[in-house]
Amino acid sequence: MGIVKISDELHEEIRKASSVMVRSINAQAEFWIKIGMLAETNPSMSFTQIMSEEMKRAEVELRVVAGG
Repeated sequence: MGIVKISDELHEEIRKASSVMVRSINAQAEFWIKIGMLAETNPSMSFTQIMSEEMKRAEVELRVVAGG
C-alpha cells in the first residue's frame, strides 16, 4: 500500500461520490483508478462494455441477481 497525493478538490469529489456509491473513499478512488486504466488500455470499449467484461471476469451471474 502506498500514498497517492491528490488535490483537495479531487478528494472532495471522491468523498461525495463514495457516499452515493456506498463505498469507502479509498474504495471509490481505487474504482476510478481501475476503470480509468481499463479505459485507457481499451479505448474502443464503452464504460458499460468494460463493466460487463469485469463482471464476467468475476463470474457474476447478472441473471440471478436481476431475477432473469
